[in-house]
Amino acid sequence: MSSIYGHAFRISTFGESHGGGVGVVIDGCPPGVVVRAEDIQAELDRRRPGQSEIVTPRQEADQAEILSGFSEDGRTLGTPIAILVRNRDQRSEAYSEMKDTYRPSHADYTYDAKYGLRAWAGGGRASARETIGRVAAAAVAGRVLRHLVPGFECLAWVRSVRDVVAEVDPAWVRREVIEGNMVRTGDPAAVAPMVELIKRMRSEGNSVGGVVECVIRGVPPGLGEPVFDKLEADLAKAMLSLPATKGFEIGSGFAGTLMTGREHNDAFRMEGGRVRTVANRSGGIQGGISNGEDIVFRVAFKPVATIMTEQDTVNRAGENTTLKGRGRHDPCVLPRAVPMVEAMATLVICDHLLRQRAQRGAVEGAEGCEGCD
Repeated sequence: MSSIYGHAFRISTFGESHGGGVGVVIDGCPPGVVVRAEDIQAELDRRRPGQSEIVTPRQEADQAEILSGFSEDGRTLGTPIAILVRNRDQRSEAYSEMKDTYRPSHADYTYDAKYGLRAWAGGGRASARETIGRVAAAAVAGRVLRHLVPGFECLAWVRSVRDVVAEVDPAWVRREVIEGNMVRTGDPAAVAPMVELIKRMRSEGNSVGGVVECVIRGVPPGLGEPVFDKLEADLAKAMLSLPATKGFEIGSGFAGTLMTGREHNDAFRMEGGRVRTVANRSGGIQGGISNGEDIVFRVAFKPVATIMTEQDTVNRAGENTTLKGRGRHDPCVLPRAVPMVEAMATLVICDHLLRQRAQRGAVEGAEGCEGCD
């Protein structure tokens, strides 16, 4: 179903933006993995609203309630894990005009076209609040990955806000730099101009988009299921399932179209007893399968659709009208999108790692997928 993701590590998210709460049920998590409540809460705190002056001021503690799936000493039982976050600061009255009027570039009209009705307050399931379940599940998946593959790390950062571009080397960027500023960029020199641009957009009742870049380190070679479940294909689907996404590219991406084959190919060499590549234009994936290099990709986010200026639209009666945005909204989704991108990348890698272990483990003495045995 549309709200279920994964094969071996499967999640099902639930809840609407202004309903009683949102959350996730995780199935397929291996038993015996230590996951602290603080691990989950720390990730939710990174994506929650109201955390800085450049995001929505909606005040939600996003306190995780772990309902099932853990032993008394904090180890996963192997049974379904259920995590709930209750909504506390809903202000549905701010959306009353949207009950019968479609917000431009939102999912209002398309949800009506599909279901014949919709949860109009706060956008319902189309709201980024739905991603709470994904982030909570990824906190568990991250612990599974670090338990099975020491050295695993997934880092995302804001690469650009409109035309302000950060200079960041994916091979060397560190979490403390990213988390050390409110924009969550890896380039300290880009922080001030990015913040200034976002604040200016908010003051004008406008919004702005940009690009989030991500590096996944420590992924063993051999992950990916050709032909239709290629690793980059699943990453692309995962990223484009996030609200406000409009583009995905991996490795050299579209810039690779300007190179010749001689320029673009990743030459192989042996180093430290393992196969390495001289360059990493493939972005860590070749033929849909991880090659052991860092996986590097980028995700494009559109400007936030809710703006505080009047726009042309139509209502459910089929009449032309106008609508001005109200309520509390991000002028730029990028700072809060960083943990969402990391979450979906972590879920993809965890699912593929467990699939590979199941497949290769069925053959006694099988070789391949370093770190998967």
